[in-house]
Amino acid sequence: MGWLGWALLSAVFAAATAILAKIGIKGIDSNLATAIRTSVILVFTWAIALALNQHHGISEISRRSWVFLVLSGMATGLSWLCYFRALQLGPASSVAPVDKLSVVIVIVAAWLVLGESMTPLKVLGGGLIAAGAVVLALA
Repeated sequence: MGWLGWALLSAVFAAATAILAKIGIKGIDSNLATAIRTSVILVFTWAIALALNQHHGISEISRRSWVFLVLSGMATGLSWLCYFRALQLGPASSVAPVDKLSVVIVIVAAWLVLGESMTPLKVLGGGLIAAGAVVLALA
């Protein structure tokens, strides 16, 4: 399966995350809910790495990769903490679209930091995503 298939599966699972989290977070602290979710992810992902015998490559990871993976993990944790708090306070149908403004931020950051191309279609698509997020947040 190519990147598009994996990306579509990611979108499906992200949607399931929002709905399941909104149901599960009722009546508990959002930080505790995030800790539970993260613990499940930790066990689940290590089980996959071990089952597929991919854990042997850990000693070959460069210091640079470690630094950026740790920073990415910290950003993920902060994102999840904020996301769960937003879900606790607001409707999932408004929170999820605002969360997807990350797509627009990634487009700009990929252009500025990674040197990816900024095409008119990317500008248009990013603008439509931003406009859609605003419309859905206010709906």
